[in-house]
Amino acid sequence: MPVYPGETRWREYLKPEVLMRLQSLELRARAVVEGFLIGLHRSPYHGFSVEFAEHRQYQPGDEPRLIDWKVYARTDRFYVKRFEQETNVRTLLALDCSASMGFRYKSPVSKWDYAALCAAALAYLLLRQKDAVGLALYDTELRAYQPPSARASHFSVLLELLQSAEPKGQTQLATALSELAERLHRRSLVVVMSDFLDDPAESVAALRRLRAQKHEVLAFQILEPVERTLAGARAAEFRDLETGERMVVHPSFFYQDYQRAFQHHQRQLAVGCAEYGIDFVELDTTTPFDRALQQYLAKRYGR
Repeated sequence: MPVYPGETRWREYLKPEVLMRLQSLELRARAVVEGFLIGLHRSPYHGFSVEFAEHRQYQPGDEPRLIDWKVYARTDRFYVKRFEQETNVRTLLALDCSASMGFRYKSPVSKWDYAALCAAALAYLLLRQKDAVGLALYDTELRAYQPPSARASHFSVLLELLQSAEPKGQTQLATALSELAERLHRRSLVVVMSDFLDDPAESVAALRRLRAQKHEVLAFQILEPVERTLAGARAAEFRDLETGERMVVHPSFFYQDYQRAFQHHQRQLAVGCAEYGIDFVELDTTTPFDRALQQYLAKRYGR
């Protein structure tokens, strides 16, 4: 993602460690969206060629949903289509609330905290644009479900659900998403947030079931940075948060093997998702939240 002159200051406020100082999830979500919109307003607007004759420069006050995200991907600049056909795709945010999502090491937030704030910010942005958004929480099965709605009051309902959730138990993505698919009677964009640390083939197969029913799928993988490399981890007792299994190990003994295994795991996820038209986005708990919003909007309005 490009960094424009003068944007460093406002982007500081979108960092997880800064946002967590705010007392409520609602305030954090609003801060993410308002900061994201400020970033759009402060981006440089240069002239464009005949290639973009059907576009105009993005102006403060324009809704971000009107941005042509395919043009942005090629130019790193924001343009709005002159004639934008509105669509009625509804969005469903599906969050993994299993025990592994409660993990944090040296980051200011856990994976669950990060996912919950991403979901709250996306919900606030969508309802602000009068788009319908719903929420599902799952572990081994679907634990909670709120169908998509465009009512402004729906934001409070979704916030209450997110705030009352507690990461616990194991994960069975296939079972949970099968149950979710049965609830979705209209074509939707489903945003699945998880650490996706289960078997990659099983994860892709579960996501593929949604694609088979003509839903668009965006997969946000949310990790704690240490899970990528074990960098900084010392000899300790490691505990599987989902099974409770414990083991005393020294990471330096298998550091390289772990990295190779993790990279293979990631390749399987990325390639498998790409094969079925599923957008796979890697995030970690230190990533500024505006990246998640940009990735969502690129998926939602870029096709």
